[in-house]
Amino acid sequence: MRINLVGFGVIGKGFAKTLIMKRDWLKARYGFEPSVVSISDITGTLVNPDGIDLSATLETVNRTGRIIDCPGATVMQSLDAIRGVDAELMVEVTPTNVKTGEPGLSHMLAAMDVGKHVVTSNKGPLALAYKKLRATAEKKGVQFKFESSAGGAMPLINLANEVLSGDEIISIKGILNGTTNFILTKMTKEGTDFETTLKEAQELGIAETDPSYDISGSDTASKLVILTNAILGREATYSDVSVQGITKITPEAIALAKEEGFVIKLIGEVEDGSLSVAPKLVPENHPLNVDGTLNVASFTTDLAGDVTIVGRGAGAIETNSAILSDILSIYRSGAGR
Repeated sequence: MRINLVGFGVIGKGFAKTLIMKRDWLKARYGFEPSVVSISDITGTLVNPDGIDLSATLETVNRTGRIIDCPGATVMQSLDAIRGVDAELMVEVTPTNVKTGEPGLSHMLAAMDVGKHVVTSNKGPLALAYKKLRATAEKKGVQFKFESSAGGAMPLINLANEVLSGDEIISIKGILNGTTNFILTKMTKEGTDFETTLKEAQELGIAETDPSYDISGSDTASKLVILTNAILGREATYSDVSVQGITKITPEAIALAKEEGFVIKLIGEVEDGSLSVAPKLVPENHPLNVDGTLNVASFTTDLAGDVTIVGRGAGAIETNSAILSDILSIYRSGAGR
């Protein structure tokens, strides 16, 4: 299977590392030999129809920060690479944009238009234009998979749609952002205030330099929309979510909750057709009370009752666990051969 890789930041480089790490295992277990034939970032594109040397490319980009500095790279833009470099599948891992969905939305639609399957971790296009993307994939006869976009390494969509396919999912709720969970966990255990804890999270690399997407609840809301559409068959968009972040949580509020046997967690929830993201009281012994950067999601079902899964919701290698799973699903269906 030939792959166009679009985006070579943390997740894109993680994808390259994952293929290097798993190369022999994939061949031995599945007879699967993926070949990345193009890599695009904002500076240009590296192309090799026979397969790019991923180790050499990682070495160069780790040193310079740019694909254009790799030997043989050109200023070819990503859309031109998607349309012009022969491949069966595109992996789209550019940064999330919840305002316009770009450039990821255009990348996905272009790949589908030329008959390529799409695997992505990019939340923005899915939160804004899921209906259009799904309709385009169906029209063009390609597969569109995005397990890694909501929950990182946690196989939430596959769990609901495959393992629990005989169940009706009544509601979904969970902690879908590791940064906010780290901050709230730290505030709970150490009694620190929000600003101090956020600064520590930034110093540790857990929070971004601009953490607004996480602490405002926007990241959780985007993931909630994706889960709602993919699992419950809705056509929700980001604007359908009531969103409240964690910036107003005080040590006093956390201490008061603790006295009553509760912790405060940022919970994304869809129930009775309503989507919300807000800080909520969670009993200390409840399955949703996980610490640190862990994520957790719970499905309430008609047959199995409550099914809860805990895992890493972010991280380069962890996210690529889900990306690789999606690619293998396409390959094993025979669609990508």
